[in-house]
Amino acid sequence: MNDGFVQQYPMAIPINRKSFWLLSGVGALLAFALAVASAPTDGVWRHLVETVLAELLWNTARLVFGVGVGTILLGVTLAWLTATYHFPGRRWLDWGLMLPLAIPPYVTAFVAIGLLDFSGPVPSALRDQFGVPFPPIRSTGGVIGVMTLSLYPYVYLPVRGAFLSCGARLREVSQSLGRDRGFFWVVLPIARPAVAAGAILVVMETLADFGTVATFNYDTLTTAVYKTWFGFSSLAAAAQLSLLLALAAASIILIESRFRSGARYSTVETAPADRVHLSGARGWLAAGYATGIFSLAVVVPVGQLLAWAAPTLRDEWNGRFLDDVTHSMLIGAIVALCSGGVAFSLISRRRPDPSSDPTGMMLLTKLGYALPGPVLAVGLFTAFAAIDTIPFMPAIGGTLAALVIAQVIRFKAVAQAPISSALASISPRMDESARSLGVSGLSLFRRLHLPLASGGAAAAFALVFLDVMKEMPLTLMMRPFGWETLSVRIFEMTSEGQWERAALPALGLVLAGSPAVILAIRIGAARRSGR
Repeated sequence: MNDGFVQQYPMAIPINRKSFWLLSGVGALLAFALAVASAPTDGVWRHLVETVLAELLWNTARLVFGVGVGTILLGVTLAWLTATYHFPGRRWLDWGLMLPLAIPPYVTAFVAIGLLDFSGPVPSALRDQFGVPFPPIRSTGGVIGVMTLSLYPYVYLPVRGAFLSCGARLREVSQSLGRDRGFFWVVLPIARPAVAAGAILVVMETLADFGTVATFNYDTLTTAVYKTWFGFSSLAAAAQLSLLLALAAASIILIESRFRSGARYSTVETAPADRVHLSGARGWLAAGYATGIFSLAVVVPVGQLLAWAAPTLRDEWNGRFLDDVTHSMLIGAIVALCSGGVAFSLISRRRPDPSSDPTGMMLLTKLGYALPGPVLAVGLFTAFAAIDTIPFMPAIGGTLAALVIAQVIRFKAVAQAPISSALASISPRMDESARSLGVSGLSLFRRLHLPLASGGAAAAFALVFLDVMKEMPLTLMMRPFGWETLSVRIFEMTSEGQWERAALPALGLVLAGSPAVILAIRIGAARRSGR
């Protein structure tokens, strides 16, 4: 996969002996956590098992499968169109199809409910004008549709990069087999690692999602953790549910890593293939398909947010809103800087001897990203509560420091890959030359590594900043008292069905995240072009 923008995300983990023992240690920790979580729950766990646990598991499985299949279909088809063909509007759709990354899924969710719920304008117009009933949006299909529109870029980006890497000779081979056979027998198998990488990321995002399913009142294991902790006031029962999510995430990582560990993919370096011009009806059909997806994922949500925010702007633009913006951007910047620092430290330690720690800490960073936010929140809250009981130790739980630690654990893997890619382009001989001149340690990092890896560092900062701005469950569950952010404000308003009042903070979130997406896209394009 050679799309620089998507390499920031944790993908497959090689399974070797050290990885095996590390995973065994993680398993032992989970077993210990299970023993701790088996504390009395005052009947809450029994109530969950007898009433809703089976439904929670079934809902979670359906959601993961549906969103995974939907994003693969959308991502692969859109990537093939934009990477292979010329059609009207392709140049702006090429990057415009990435913009849903700037819109959190829970924002698209409450816009969809506001427009398509039974009393919304679209179903009402269909009933009044044509007598046609509209399918209920508060359903499994509605949740899957909204999350598919929000998450398909995670598949589109790496697959598009894989298709662009197919040279002219491979394209000629595929065409010699026929249009359909060549695509399925030659091109798609080459893109298989990229498809798997994007799909596994989508699965992780779906498992970790809280805001979207909460907006739809669609109960999954993620929402159950939150409701059990804050509704039943049972941290032990929430910890037990969190372990189910943690085991599911770990299982998916191991299965995907084992599935890919024995596979080998290679391509022959050839000249890039020219795009095929689609003219007439075929060109407009391709443009209509891509534009339709872009409109549903970007134009409709943003347009409706603007329509809702305009009448309430005078009332909602106040000190509280500005505080929410400040808090969101502040926590995003702090976590992005800390995550970049941790990533630089881990990767720099491996430069002199890459075999010194090939998998250990790197694997733990990936597992941190794979764990859903509520799982991290429960585990860290329990750990901080224990630390706070130690005499002479400063209190951590319920502070901004606790939130920063949680966010860094969750998102440091996002910063790891672009920084790793940037540092890998620096020849080890340059390090040796610098050390021969007496430059080492922090001075080596400041004078050599940081300037040469500035593009990767900027991409890492932008991507972590974007993810932290959009993140909801960790912030909601671990923020200090009175510390509100845009995502928390959106959750509060949408929980009460106040779509109009949620529109302005949602727009603030989109506007704050869009520059980060554009920056990451530009850096990825520059890497592909070799600049």
